[in-house]
Amino acid sequence: MATIEERIKQSRFRSERHKTIVSILFTANLLNAHFEEAFKKYGITVQQFNVLRILRGQQPNPCTVNLIRERMLDKMSDASRIVERLRKAGLIERVQSKRDRRAVDVIITQKGLLLLAQMDKAEDKMNSPLNSITEEEARQLNSLLEKVINGFD
Repeated sequence: MATIEERIKQSRFRSERHKTIVSILFTANLLNAHFEEAFKKYGITVQQFNVLRILRGQQPNPCTVNLIRERMLDKMSDASRIVERLRKAGLIERVQSKRDRRAVDVIITQKGLLLLAQMDKAEDKMNSPLNSITEEEARQLNSLLEKVINGFD
């Protein structure tokens, strides 16, 4: 099994914390590439998948683009552009808000739900990079990452 040092051809790090940052970034890039490749066969991107999952989770309630933006994993994504691409693909609909006639709500279509159901069946394969750790190790990793995330507050 290759170490991070071997993978990126770097013999040492300034500190263990620096090595941790590099390892997290490297892992995040590997995971992103893995999911982009897995999602290609479904014709969507990681960001589009994230939006569809948000909309499915909100069902039967509609979402605003602002709510989608707040809940997205990649805060740098252009939520409006992603929503428009999903609309053109027939995976979501934009409808006039019942609460505010000036606003537009976004809802997932049956086609979008069917796509997610299809992807759910392949989830075990998509999550296979994590098969090398146990449930307990995953719990520990989640706890440690939560501490890192809370360091931004």
